[in-house]
Amino acid sequence: MSSPTPPHLLSKSRFVAGTQCRKLLWWKVHEPDARELEPDVVLQDRFDQGRHVGEVARDQFPDGVLIEAEGQSLDDRIAATRGALDDGARVVFEASFRHDDTFVAVDVLERLPGGYRLIEVKSSTSVKDEHVWDAAVQLHVLRGAGLSVHRVEIMHLSRAHRNPDEGALFERTDVTERVEPYASSVVPGEVTQQLAVLAGPCPDAPIGLSCHEPRACPFLERCWPDDPRHIRHLYNVGPKKTADYMREGIHRIDDLPADRKLPAAARRQLRATTAGRIVVEPGLGGALADFTGRIGFLDFETVNRAIPVWPGLGPWNAATAQFSYHERSPDGALTHAEYLAEGPHDPRPELAERLVEATADADRIATYSGYEKRCIRELAAAIPRLAIALTALEAKLFDLLPVVRNHVYHPEFRGSFSIKYVLSPLVPDLSYNDLVIVDGLTASVEIARLLFVAHKIPEAERDRIRTDLLAYCERDTEAMVRLHESLCTLAAADGRGDAG
Repeated sequence: MSSPTPPHLLSKSRFVAGTQCRKLLWWKVHEPDARELEPDVVLQDRFDQGRHVGEVARDQFPDGVLIEAEGQSLDDRIAATRGALDDGARVVFEASFRHDDTFVAVDVLERLPGGYRLIEVKSSTSVKDEHVWDAAVQLHVLRGAGLSVHRVEIMHLSRAHRNPDEGALFERTDVTERVEPYASSVVPGEVTQQLAVLAGPCPDAPIGLSCHEPRACPFLERCWPDDPRHIRHLYNVGPKKTADYMREGIHRIDDLPADRKLPAAARRQLRATTAGRIVVEPGLGGALADFTGRIGFLDFETVNRAIPVWPGLGPWNAATAQFSYHERSPDGALTHAEYLAEGPHDPRPELAERLVEATADADRIATYSGYEKRCIRELAAAIPRLAIALTALEAKLFDLLPVVRNHVYHPEFRGSFSIKYVLSPLVPDLSYNDLVIVDGLTASVEIARLLFVAHKIPEAERDRIRTDLLAYCERDTEAMVRLHESLCTLAAADGRGDAG
């Protein structure tokens, strides 16, 4: 008969969450069905890829024994682990132990002479600080359960690997010296404190850097004020600078001292926010002066996999799989071309051919950020026969982002120059609100579904995904077309002295 499970048992993920924020831990345990904890398609894809990396890592240990989790209680898994070790298993996957009201399942437990090696598998390409906490609580539990663990390693993807077989896919980093002090001196007290927190009411926790590191808290909006003038909305203020400001007692943009040194865009933001109207700098017209003739507007969407699937790609490398291209002739006529990969084959050669053909007549081509330039360079490296044409295409690119950032600010930008923040204030009749897919991360995941698991998706759903992807990418270039028109109008008005 299984022993009763304590109501607030810790696990690896709960423990790591508790080291980040006690309130985060409490909510995860006491509100497991909270809306904020439901993974969106992007987070679920990360989970799925991490699980896939863990499965592939097991191939490095062909004689390993897997402790099944599905349909098994924690006590069943612990008993199966003990049985495998007693039977002399050299390697056990998902080896399960419980100590100090904490349950852990070790990715790889390898028998050594006189003890064991604990191996934690990660889908990242390096060891991170949070991995040390993760390994430390496992070491604490295993030793508490009576195992002699001599070595702790993080097994992660190698940056040097290139598909299909250039360099090993995994690296193993010895973190024993980093983990030992935590496991022996810090984790026991941390476990006691976290269990005490879970046994009580929801704790208070100050907002700050811990809301963002080591990863963004899913409950962040519960704690932070919904204030467009909060200091976190100041241009170029990330989590660390925001926390620094708040420690100074500066919580709103209005609290900034007059003599505080700020980037030009932030100073422009203060002017626009104080005046309650758009600010346009006199140099806007000059910044747009060279963007003439037959003008193109280009946007890419990419797909990246933890374990690369096409030649020359490394772990998590992005590969271009979709483009939208609008082109406006000098007489104002607008045309549109697009491409979306589908099927598991490498789409980059076909995409590049279509791209070169579509953009051949353009004099200048607008993008929004330098991302498209990087994608074109990577396409040129991957497809040498088109390198000259792609290099010529790159030379036509004109980035609208710095034009906006250096010359225009509307109070509704809220400190961001992302095209989605800039678009509605400058082009009020156009937004992304009518689309199903509204961001590049979601687009990337949906493209991956079309590429790699289309055979598992009903035809009607495949058609819907394709339609939604094409609509999203087309909206990005349509947004640039309209944004350019708005900037030209603002520049003309400023030349007449009509803009602030």
